[in-house]
Amino acid sequence: MVVFRVITAVVLTVSLPFACPSSSQTSDGRPPANEFVRQIIDNELQAEKNDRSHWMLRLETRKSGKTEVREVVETKDGDLDWLISVNGKPLPEDQRSERQRGLQRLISNPAELKRSQREKDEDQVRSQRLLKMLPDALDFEYGEQRGELVELKFKANPHLRPPSHEAAVVHAMEGVLWVNGRQKRLVEISGHLTRPVKFGGGLLGHLDAGGHFYVKQEEVQPGYWELAALDVDMKGKALFFKTIGVQEEIKRSIFRRLRDDLTAAQGANLLYQQVRTTSDAPAEKHQRHLGPRLAIDVRPD
Repeated sequence: MVVFRVITAVVLTVSLPFACPSSSQTSDGRPPANEFVRQIIDNELQAEKNDRSHWMLRLETRKSGKTEVREVVETKDGDLDWLISVNGKPLPEDQRSERQRGLQRLISNPAELKRSQREKDEDQVRSQRLLKMLPDALDFEYGEQRGELVELKFKANPHLRPPSHEAAVVHAMEGVLWVNGRQKRLVEISGHLTRPVKFGGGLLGHLDAGGHFYVKQEEVQPGYWELAALDVDMKGKALFFKTIGVQEEIKRSIFRRLRDDLTAAQGANLLYQQVRTTSDAPAEKHQRHLGPRLAIDVRPD
């Protein structure tokens, strides 16, 4: 998935008629900030298009005051997961057995797997459209540089005339983007809403001022970048996505590369093996602190 799809949980897609910024260089020889961001996004989308990799990983989510830890296996047929613990407590034995039966039913029902994958694909398409519009919808300027990492501060383009209710959120966004300048990959983005946004006069939903989001991706193996952390706290009521809410915290870690052609049945076997391996481990090993700045535990093959 395109890692920064969380922003589209707030903005969705827009069509912008703005002219591209000038391609002339800045005084220090760098391209204009918006043009640099355009290059980064073009490379990000191309990498996503060419990526057929699948992974086994640890997923931790916090939502509505409840923290859950899952093992996840990605397959060509769709993603499979196994709930390990809730609020730091491992599942009772009877619930483990029910999870196993539920997973078997899912594997035996390809239509259900396809439905889940279709929702994920729809979110990905919206994300790609949003990424393409960011250099026009936002004004960027260079900030710090830390080795290969380049900071780009952004705020809404004052010339934007939003063509939809959702696009109005762009007018309230300010934040910071970090990129890997050498590899031309997105690394981190954080932002907040500077004012409230209403949809359809409030009848279709609203987002309050002060809401924030934070997303981070990391290189889990040479040339492979994956979502590492996501923190969305957009107070209000506006759910534009099937797979992301406006208040959610996610951490993804312990990535292990799998076969690109892995089937759901093969993935389930791997999941069973992993669960048996971790079932005897203390519950606290499954529980890590979730926060706005998250360290990622990556174990390559």
